[in-house]
Amino acid sequence: MEREERLLELLNPVFAECGVRLYEMKWIPGKENTLQIAVMKDDGTMDLDTCVAVSEKVSEVLDAEDPIPEGYTLEVCSPGAEREIRDLSELYNMTGQYIYIRLHTPVKKMSEITGEIAGAENGVLTLSYRDKAATRKAEIEFDNITFARLAVRL
Repeated sequence: MEREERLLELLNPVFAECGVRLYEMKWIPGKENTLQIAVMKDDGTMDLDTCVAVSEKVSEVLDAEDPIPEGYTLEVCSPGAEREIRDLSELYNMTGQYIYIRLHTPVKKMSEITGEIAGAENGVLTLSYRDKAATRKAEIEFDNITFARLAVRL
């Protein structure tokens, strides 16, 4: 069994118990190998207490099962404030979130838009964005989105 499959088999029950889902797991080789596990709550948020709890439980499982023969450092973290939205179906539950998107085909002469999600329905995202001093809305089909991530509003 491949390392990642074995780790998922061991750690998925921990994620479920802690009320988080795996965003990304990656092995970072180097002078000090690192197993980096990014997790988030179902609503896309994360807090330090949950991160610590997940880290402790993951450490217990990895220490007991020892699925990685070489030395490594475990890093449990959140996906970050500007995490990529990999599954566009998440947009349905993100009303009010501020995001950045890139488009295949420009909408209102824009191939990139940053704004607040006003809603999402039937594969169409309604985004409220600023155009100089005016607030405007754009309707964007999910199929037209090439990249999406959370954005930090300044």
